[in-house]
Amino acid sequence: MSTTLVFIILANLLSTVISIGLAALLSFRLLSGLVDKLVCVSAGLLLTVAFTHLIPESYNSEADPFVLGWVMLASIIGFFLLEKASLIHHTHHHEGDAHHHHHGHDAHEAGRGGLPILIGDAFHNFADGVVIAAAFMLDWKAGLLATLAVMAHEIPHEVGDFMILLNAGFTKRKAFVFQLISGSSAVLGGIVGYFVLEASATLLPYALIVAAASFIYIALSDLLPEMMRRKSLGQSLPEVALVLTGVVVAGVVMSALHTH
Repeated sequence: MSTTLVFIILANLLSTVISIGLAALLSFRLLSGLVDKLVCVSAGLLLTVAFTHLIPESYNSEADPFVLGWVMLASIIGFFLLEKASLIHHTHHHEGDAHHHHHGHDAHEAGRGGLPILIGDAFHNFADGVVIAAAFMLDWKAGLLATLAVMAHEIPHEVGDFMILLNAGFTKRKAFVFQLISGSSAVLGGIVGYFVLEASATLLPYALIVAAASFIYIALSDLLPEMMRRKSLGQSLPEVALVLTGVVVAGVVMSALHTH
């Protein structure tokens, strides 16, 4: 088994366990303020990794730049359509929490409310796994950064889902276990991604562009609604500062690791 594959599997396992574990802890403490801050920092991380690492590396390859541009555009439109088809629940359900409460807590509700979330999560985590695989195929530094970025985004995302599952009548333990099961698809995504990209190196630049598109899409769809809710620029400054923190962290990590 190659070291790259080991890295990919470990990164996905750790990312899944850590983000769901932290999400569960945060849900118990109800530190929603911290979650909102994490969303901003993770958006900064995601955008930086996408624009300063994944895209340049992709364009640095043999692939046709125009084709890469079209792939990126198609990916972003694809993510939008997927979200509209509500297979992937990216949105953090802070506002959604209130009206979940007065649903009956019977078993029927529990099954109905929780299942789409878990299936949507499994898709989403599988895609994260492929992203992490693609980044590791580039080099371990890119892999590390992509893992960090995915994790930073997953924590707030899992917190939202955790609350939905609890509101849908899951016990805390059951919600945690089910989220772990749905999260394990990340490892599968990593393994599939590794073997597909290993078989065809020419696919790597395209995988990186799709990964970049997903990072940009996620970051903006997380950030923009938050930003638009604020009335004045002054109210948005703390968020802007947090986004910039994410950018700086990713930049520093990257320049520290950029030996070539």
